[in-house]
Amino acid sequence: MRKISYNDAIREATKQSMEEDDSVFVYGEGVDFATGVFGIALDLAKNFGDERVFDMPMSENAMTGVGIGAAIAGMRPIMVHQRIDFMLLALDQIANHAAKACYMWGGESCVPFVTRAIVGRGWGQGAQHSQSFHSIFAHFPGLKVVLPSNAYDAKGLLIQSIRDNNPIIFVEHKFLFNQEEEVPEEMYTIPLGKGRVVREGNDITVVAYSQMILEAEKAAEELSHNGIDVEIIDPRTSYPLDEKIIADSVKKTGRLVIADIDWLYCGISAEISALISDKYFDYLKAPIKRVGLPHTTHPCSYSLEDVFYPDKDTIITSVNEIIKPQVVENER
Repeated sequence: MRKISYNDAIREATKQSMEEDDSVFVYGEGVDFATGVFGIALDLAKNFGDERVFDMPMSENAMTGVGIGAAIAGMRPIMVHQRIDFMLLALDQIANHAAKACYMWGGESCVPFVTRAIVGRGWGQGAQHSQSFHSIFAHFPGLKVVLPSNAYDAKGLLIQSIRDNNPIIFVEHKFLFNQEEEVPEEMYTIPLGKGRVVREGNDITVVAYSQMILEAEKAAEELSHNGIDVEIIDPRTSYPLDEKIIADSVKKTGRLVIADIDWLYCGISAEISALISDKYFDYLKAPIKRVGLPHTTHPCSYSLEDVFYPDKDTIITSVNEIIKPQVVENER
């Protein structure tokens, strides 16, 4: 099977969905020129014309309202936000209109509306261009929040999101754009709310989101040399959350580390920790550890970024705080 990059997978999913369904269109900042939005828009405007791929004036609230209205009218819009940070300017549209419309109208009219939002560090982008708000959007009933961690998932989850009749926040991490994976050329879907086992293990569970999956895999490889067998779970979505896949893993390993790309305070890692503590406490052999951002503003300096953002070493430290190789040997 061929390998393609994460951003190529997103572009292919978009292109194939537009070919399949004339109601799908793409709009947002810079989507109508080839190199716009990290190159993901390459050739889409040329293929489909400016009626289905077009730029919009820089007003996030207005842009979002256009998409919601189009979705209610029967279209399937894909809105592109170059930075998730500025989606807060449209929070009323997203949380009070898109998320609630289907419920308020008794299911007679829904909002099949995908918002592609880009997150992550890099290039010293600092406090207003590096945040990740997937836990905020997961807080609102009526929204689904998707965080693909690889090219295969990016294509399958985006196609499913476009077909879904609910508003979707589709969160893409910049550090993943050039990561390559085997991806089928044909269309396929991945159910929203169904996680995957990235790596099987018996000693400890690491639940990781988005780019932290890469760090978890590096950590697991290093820990294996010390006799610690790590299982990695990728929930893929912060809502709906695949409780079963996480619980089944914790029942097997008895230990849990949660690694997120967001702040720890009031984040999705806190929600998962509370869920496991409430329902599966008796299976735990040690306290739950969480890995994420400290509760302070994202720095701009490259040297401060290296301190601020967690990585494989942060995960390894957390694992070692609750498990030691000799403990594993004794259990076996």
